[in-house]
Amino acid sequence: MTTTRRGFLASGLAATTVAILGCRKTERPIAGSFVNESWIIGHRLRDHDLAASPTQTVRTPVVIVGGGIAGLSAAWRLRNHGFDDFVILEMEREAGGTSRSGKNEISEFPWAAHYVPVPNRNARVERELFQELGLILPDGRWNEQHICRAPEERIFIDGGWQEGLHTDGLAHYAPDEFGRFLDLIARYRDSEVFTIPIALGSRLADLDQISMADWVRQQGFSSRHLLWYIDYACRDDYGAPMNQVSAWTGIHYFACREDDQDRVFTWPEGNGWFVKQLMARVGNHVRTAEPVLHIRRAGTRVEVVTEKALYAADAVIFAAPTFLAPYLVDGMPPLDGYVWQYSPWLTANVVLDRPPKSLGRVAWDNVCFESPTLGYVVANHQTGNLDGPMVWTFYWALAEGSPAEMRRMLLARDWAYWRDAIVRDLERAHPDIRPCISRIDCMRIGHAMARPIVGSIFHGERRRIAEQDGPIVFANTDLSGFAIFEEAQHRGVLAADRVLSRVGHA
Repeated sequence: MTTTRRGFLASGLAATTVAILGCRKTERPIAGSFVNESWIIGHRLRDHDLAASPTQTVRTPVVIVGGGIAGLSAAWRLRNHGFDDFVILEMEREAGGTSRSGKNEISEFPWAAHYVPVPNRNARVERELFQELGLILPDGRWNEQHICRAPEERIFIDGGWQEGLHTDGLAHYAPDEFGRFLDLIARYRDSEVFTIPIALGSRLADLDQISMADWVRQQGFSSRHLLWYIDYACRDDYGAPMNQVSAWTGIHYFACREDDQDRVFTWPEGNGWFVKQLMARVGNHVRTAEPVLHIRRAGTRVEVVTEKALYAADAVIFAAPTFLAPYLVDGMPPLDGYVWQYSPWLTANVVLDRPPKSLGRVAWDNVCFESPTLGYVVANHQTGNLDGPMVWTFYWALAEGSPAEMRRMLLARDWAYWRDAIVRDLERAHPDIRPCISRIDCMRIGHAMARPIVGSIFHGERRRIAEQDGPIVFANTDLSGFAIFEEAQHRGVLAADRVLSRVGHA
């Protein structure tokens, strides 16, 4: 169902934020700001507002555009195959993309991606990386030092905290429906259609032609708690409600992990830990704060132009979001705007001088039932230092309207607006939290992740770009249709293997 402006104003997001206009003055000043404002340079790239005046020409066999997990994984693969002649061009001051992290005097903390589930048994390349990084021990066991500490998650509902999300936190509200839902998911899991990476599975494309909400109705589910839980899962991984997400993707969220692989690796800095490990291996190839302005063919070579240099390459791995390519790649036609949609997000790191009395037993992931936000993770949960100052990383997928509408709102509202909206939402479960907060820094991500809407996962244009032959190879996780670490790594490695073949180092 299309969300109208009137419908949006009646939504939970508006109810939360409009209420702020009448809220009391803050009892204590809360410092903070917007950080990592990459949208500014992104809009300048879109508008061709950056002049290219390179002062040098650099000849290199391979250029990787984009230093997120896909680009760093491509570099890791090249290096592990003995190929060391490449550069990574990154627009931001730091590599990592949505896996970047920060640090203050209390703790490190993530800015977006904050965990990776333990890999499935057939995830060969992911396991290769995890073994190299010591996450999988020589005897095949998980390295418990990096596994999330208990309690892992809890939900605030009916005025109190309950441990777990569905198994303990919600299932007892509708045990029959939750049981039937989990039985259906188990059958899909056993079918081995829903795999990670998705390239290992089969298509079952009919499920991509209906929404997850349609599939839920077809199955006869009506429990308020189950419907909220499924919708929460779609907003959490895809930044979109279940009436927009394709049923194939909605089911994939639940069915892609092996039934005994329910533990996660995490760190105070979230997936910034992976960025640090990969940068230790390939960081000398990374050129930060060097956005690519133009990519063009020049005979048998490809020229990649930045403000600082012209890179003459044999092959280019385009690991930046694919929607940027028509603005940068000479002669590339516009993309289908229906297929290539991206969800806007707001993330924030909330610094607390002390824990509120309402906190109770501290869990890593904390979710509030029927909140428009996704809750918060306690960054220093893994350290065990939970009696004093804390950092909470707060997540808000702006999913109540169209992506374009939500992006406009995200950029139009000032920092004070989002500060108060975050505090108001936290007060649902922690009415005494306001005096505990000393700082809130917010990061706005206009195109945080691919939005896997109905009919987009197996769309021909996505396959065409992923499989096209030539010196420019695409590698972003949006080629899979959604943004998770495993798909980013898979796409980066796959692109690296194709480029190695092209430059004669297979």
